[in-house]
Amino acid sequence: MIQVPVFTSRRLVAAAASIAAVAAVACGSAETASATTPAPSGSATVRSGGAVNSQTRSGPALDVVGIADWINSDPISIQQTLDENKVVLVDFWTYTCVNCIRTIPFLQEWHRKYSDRGLVILGVHSPEFEFEKVLANVQQAVEKEGVVWPVALDSDMRTWQAFGNRFWPAKYLLTPSDGLGYTHFGEGSYIETEEEIRAALEEAGWDLSGIPVGTVDNARRDPTADRITREIYGGYERNYHPQGLYAGDDEYYISPDSTRVYVDDGEYLPQQFFLHGEWKNAAEAVIHARNTEELTDYIALLMESRSANVVIQPQGDEPFRVYATLDDQPLTADEAGEDIVFDDEGNSFFVVDGARMYRVVAQPEFKTRLLKLSSTSDGFAVFAYTFGIYDSGF
Repeated sequence: MIQVPVFTSRRLVAAAASIAAVAAVACGSAETASATTPAPSGSATVRSGGAVNSQTRSGPALDVVGIADWINSDPISIQQTLDENKVVLVDFWTYTCVNCIRTIPFLQEWHRKYSDRGLVILGVHSPEFEFEKVLANVQQAVEKEGVVWPVALDSDMRTWQAFGNRFWPAKYLLTPSDGLGYTHFGEGSYIETEEEIRAALEEAGWDLSGIPVGTVDNARRDPTADRITREIYGGYERNYHPQGLYAGDDEYYISPDSTRVYVDDGEYLPQQFFLHGEWKNAAEAVIHARNTEELTDYIALLMESRSANVVIQPQGDEPFRVYATLDDQPLTADEAGEDIVFDDEGNSFFVVDGARMYRVVAQPEFKTRLLKLSSTSDGFAVFAYTFGIYDSGF
């Protein structure tokens, strides 16, 4: 049974947990996130980028296990690839994680520069949500994002567990001589990671002459952003926890899998979402629980960021619209994320036609804004929000 934590005021508790530091962090973890070192087996002293400390590993080289399916490749073995004197960069990701998506351009560059010089990038797709286990969903994301290297569907998280991994994204560099030689968790440190790749390739005897090192170490952040809204989850599996409390309405926590009519009192705090109308709190998402004639029901939050994205899985087969406003006004063209379109009256919306992350807001500068999403469809289910403070627009 789900045990609901008891607090005198969930809004006050969550407000106290407001995220002020702006750091390149991982999208999340399969359990409560903490900066502890994963404990996979391998050989060598691991040089670890990011905020996670290194430690000495011993034992056989790591490998993929329990893979449900493969994209862009027949099944491959890490050990066999190392035996061919190649270097393997394992990238743990999931396709709705914005932090993972932001690393893809750098992975594409490394693949372009080094795939014929001994580097094999292996994407291990370890899902955060149930719908991310569906092969067709991952295939669509792989095509959309331009992922051309092998992708292993780790749907049961067995390879994730074998590596002792805890974060999306996470990168593990394995070499023919040492096995596991370097790890990095989260975004950033792209120059450092590329230099580690180059060192491993050169140690294995591959010629890299004429191939320059990249010059971008991280995506450019808005210099005025001194805070950012945390990743926010809709489902009670993550809300019924002292480090969750993403829902700002006390009624949300009365019981799981319950449908209630919420009334917006207009009192918003950062780091939480607030509901108006009829909604159901499900395990992984908060779901609009009725069809309406007008846009009477909505989910609202104060976003402290430049960009905002929302992860949605439609609860039926028919596409539907979700209307977005900032401070109760339609988005302007220079505030709109790439999924936003406009109707003849200038209203801003996006069409939900699949289970994925939708890019909704891309402001030209950092601001605190009230973001509301509203739909007439009962297929509208919000799994997560993510936010950004980057020039990339997501």
